[in-house]
Amino acid sequence: MAIEIRETFQVQAPIDTVWKFVMDPQQVVTCMPGAALDQVVDAQTFLGTVKVKVGAITATYKGRVQFTQVDHAQHTMQMVADGRETGGGMAKGTMAASLRVLSVDRTEVVAEASVDLTGRLMQVGRGMIQGVARQLFQQFAEAVQRRLAVAAAAAASDGSTPATVTVAPPPAEPEAIRVVPLLLRTLWSAIVRLWRRMLGSEARSK
Repeated sequence: MAIEIRETFQVQAPIDTVWKFVMDPQQVVTCMPGAALDQVVDAQTFLGTVKVKVGAITATYKGRVQFTQVDHAQHTMQMVADGRETGGGMAKGTMAASLRVLSVDRTEVVAEASVDLTGRLMQVGRGMIQGVARQLFQQFAEAVQRRLAVAAAAAASDGSTPATVTVAPPPAEPEAIRVVPLLLRTLWSAIVRLWRRMLGSEARSK
């Protein structure tokens, strides 16, 4: 099952600060729910783990992420990822990200990803998985925004220029992503959109 994601968010930090952050796997992993960095193989290749809990089922994916294209001047990059679930499923995907200056201290991040999943998690259906993936990406974006905002504020207080954010290393065993609350939020969002469409149609018919 292929899942497509395209999201845009803004960060209150200079583009060079944001770029250094997104290119540092040890920083990025602290913002990803359920993820842990297991090994840095080289400057382009990293091994990691993602744990996802759906009700009583916990799926653990162990795999590799590799940068395939990096343009420091244009602030763009592409990566590929593949992982294998202990229960037999697989995950393969690609992601591209680009940064754009909005102002001296504000940056826009555009990310596009395509992920092909197999295994037990697919029992919840494409629509739900797509919604959950979007929710998870929003959580990631919010975590990045918080960390960079804190770094920018700290730098402003002492007059320095933040190069990146210093954070504690993630635990060896990451807490699993709990998908049920995300599914409930996704379902509620779908219900709200349906009601809005129905109310809009009723208003136009009068």
